[in-house]
Amino acid sequence: MSEEIKTHFNCQNCKKNFIIDLEDFNFYEKIKVPPPTFCPECRMQRRFAYRNERTLYRRKCALTGKDVISCFAPEVPFKVIDRDLWWGDSWNELDSGRDYDFSKSFFEQFHQLMQGTFMPALFIGKCVNTKYGNHIGEFKNAYLVSASWMGEDIMYAARCNSCKNSLEMFATFECQFCYGDIACIKCNTVHFSEYATACSSSAFLYNCRGCMDCFLCSNLRNKQNCFLNKQLSKEEYKKSLEEYNIHTWSGLQKAKKAFENLKKETIRRYAVIINSQNVTGDNITNAFNLKQCFDVANHIKDCRYITNSLDRVEDCYDGHGLASITTGLEMMDTGDEAGRCFFVATVWGGQDVWYSYNCHGCNNCFGCVCLKKKSYCIFNKQYSKEEYFVLKDKIIEQMKKIPYVDKKGRAHSFGDYFPIELSPFAYNKTIAQDYFPKSKEEIEREGWFFAEVKQSEYTITKCEGDIPDSISDIQDSFIEEVIECRTCKKAFRIMENELIYLRKFGIAIPHACFECRHMERFSMVNLPRLYHRQCMREGCINEFETSYAPNRLEIVYCEKCYQQEVY
Repeated sequence: MSEEIKTHFNCQNCKKNFIIDLEDFNFYEKIKVPPPTFCPECRMQRRFAYRNERTLYRRKCALTGKDVISCFAPEVPFKVIDRDLWWGDSWNELDSGRDYDFSKSFFEQFHQLMQGTFMPALFIGKCVNTKYGNHIGEFKNAYLVSASWMGEDIMYAARCNSCKNSLEMFATFECQFCYGDIACIKCNTVHFSEYATACSSSAFLYNCRGCMDCFLCSNLRNKQNCFLNKQLSKEEYKKSLEEYNIHTWSGLQKAKKAFENLKKETIRRYAVIINSQNVTGDNITNAFNLKQCFDVANHIKDCRYITNSLDRVEDCYDGHGLASITTGLEMMDTGDEAGRCFFVATVWGGQDVWYSYNCHGCNNCFGCVCLKKKSYCIFNKQYSKEEYFVLKDKIIEQMKKIPYVDKKGRAHSFGDYFPIELSPFAYNKTIAQDYFPKSKEEIEREGWFFAEVKQSEYTITKCEGDIPDSISDIQDSFIEEVIECRTCKKAFRIMENELIYLRKFGIAIPHACFECRHMERFSMVNLPRLYHRQCMREGCINEFETSYAPNRLEIVYCEKCYQQEVY
């Protein structure tokens, strides 16, 4: 191919132009897949619409009739069964196998297969005492945790990896005894902080490293007893903390307001890129040759358009929640020593798996749902090796000739991910709503499903004004109270272990439900998008790609100016 191949395409979803360059073309040619017809952002949105992380329901197990907690709403016509039962051997996945009908579109038939196959109530792997969680693995004693890997005694967290004894966390790694943190790494007893690394016994830190006993500080390195970025003696520091008594709700709100004001005056690095070369994106560590990648770390190489991925990801395009995988395209929650996975969701330990959902330890499977340790299967039906490859090629050609056309006229053919309108989840209950928020009217106009917010079945016993201001005034019986969320007005409770933590570290009782608290934290991180900007330091003309949108008010510096100011 010549260097002249750098083509402008028109996204069939948002109608905006996007570019496919030579390296992209080479990748698509290598895996024998046509170039995409959706732009990178619309491809991300389409994948995200197949991932409900935090909304849980009660429904009946299709095998036992017992109540189970599930990420699939009761009205979804799936044969949902208990997660432990699904991983057992009391049922045969191949019983749902069927012949491929060449008169119908692939995606229509795949949707029918999903409805006819036993589906696990939750996507949980190797967890103990973790009844309420989804898309997690290797956890012990976790409650309302999602999109996370490995931890113990964790509550109310998302993308929380290798942490212990912590609550209210988002995008954290190797933290212990932490609360209300965002994107913190290797911290101990750090509360309400963002982008702190190797800090301890502190609160309300922004982008601090190696700090101890600091409060309301930003961009500090290896400091102790600092308050509002001022160096104090140990006695002065303790006295200053009395101004913000976060064991009271009023004191906590005062501290949060002061923290927001501090962040407004804080210099921001255009992107957090550590020990990496030839990369664009944000929050990238130990990586090489990446384009538009976000929140990735540890041996990530030759990838484009991937997010929230860790540990040995190579030669992958368009993925979220990847780990230990080589070569893949359009993936969600996929890896665990996997390779050559294309257009999949929740595929672990698979090799050469195409257009499949929730398959584990499988090789050479196409269009399969909920298989374990199977090979040469198509639509959950077993074939010989020779039969498999012949039929696979025929289906691919048929997908090109008979695409699935959704309600808005968007064609989904071979080389496209699953259509949003066929997702088992309501759009507003998926992470697509987090990253690409839409109103009910907009969702329905697109031909997608919107789930109405159901009224609480609980009787409220405490409104916001009824909650004692200080944690010291909270009685043991408070865990029996049904509290009205100050934001969405839904009901929530304080759990026993949550109360123990809040008392131990002197933190006021929250006044909002878990979902509203999560969305408050989520609103503080940049979305995985890049904008072309210039350094805001006076006299500097350096330009860069950053996740800070041009209309944002933060002070954003280029790498050189940031290093001069902060280090």
